[in-house]
Amino acid sequence: MAHTYASNFIHCIFSTKDRRPLIDASRMAELYAYLEGIARGEGFSLIAGGGTANHVHLLFVLPAQHPLAHAVQKLKGSSSRWMGRSFSWQEGYGAFSVSPSQVPAVKKYIRNQEQHHRKRDFEQEFIALLRHCGITYDERYVFG
Repeated sequence: MAHTYASNFIHCIFSTKDRRPLIDASRMAELYAYLEGIARGEGFSLIAGGGTANHVHLLFVLPAQHPLAHAVQKLKGSSSRWMGRSFSWQEGYGAFSVSPSQVPAVKKYIRNQEQHHRKRDFEQEFIALLRHCGITYDERYVFG
């Protein structure tokens, strides 16, 4: 085959350090615009962004040659510096593959984070996603 073809839609989630409410609602749109610029500069596309004061959800599509860990490192590192000296993200992240047929539903889910978190907090949401995706984890270390 002469070319490489890939469909790599990723739902990525990461929180602020210790899940502190460091993301001011008035800066959310600006943060997502900044993250979109980072993605574009790194050669991939950010499709949707959403979150609350202590975490973000991003939906992006990676080209075949772009490693996930590198994309997340760039998104977190650059945005952390942009947010200011007293801001930092947690060390890890969650990344979940998304079928192209599910992209519209995931976009809607990401954009309605405020509504989702009226029913359950970030920790409950994240554990539910791990379980739904069949990811093995040790609760002692998930939020370490």
